[in-house]
Amino acid sequence: MKWASAAEAPRFVKLITEFTRTIQELGPLGQAEGIAPEELQDRIAKALAAVESQKVRMAFGTASKALRKDNVLDPDTIIKTVQTKMEKSLGSALT
Repeated sequence: MKWASAAEAPRFVKLITEFTRTIQELGPLGQAEGIAPEELQDRIAKALAAVESQKVRMAFGTASKALRKDNVLDPDTIIKTVQTKMEKSLGSALT
C-alpha cells in the first residue's frame, strides 16, 4: 500500500506507473498462479460474494476504525492489522 496526497501529482503518477507495470508483468489473471479458467471463475464468484457480505464489510470497518483511533500511518502495521481483523470473516466467505 502506498500513499500520495493530492498535492503530490508526480509521486501519484510514479506509483500508478509502477503498479501498472507490476500488474502487466504478472500476465492474465490466474496465469502466474497456474489456475485453470474454470477454477478462476469459481474463485471470482466467491470473492464477489465475499465483498457483498455484511460480515466482511463490518470486519474491514472495525479494522479501519482501530487504525484511525490509534492514528496508525505505517503501511506494514496497516496491512498486518487489516489481515488480522479480516482473516476469519474472509476465510469463511471464500471457502
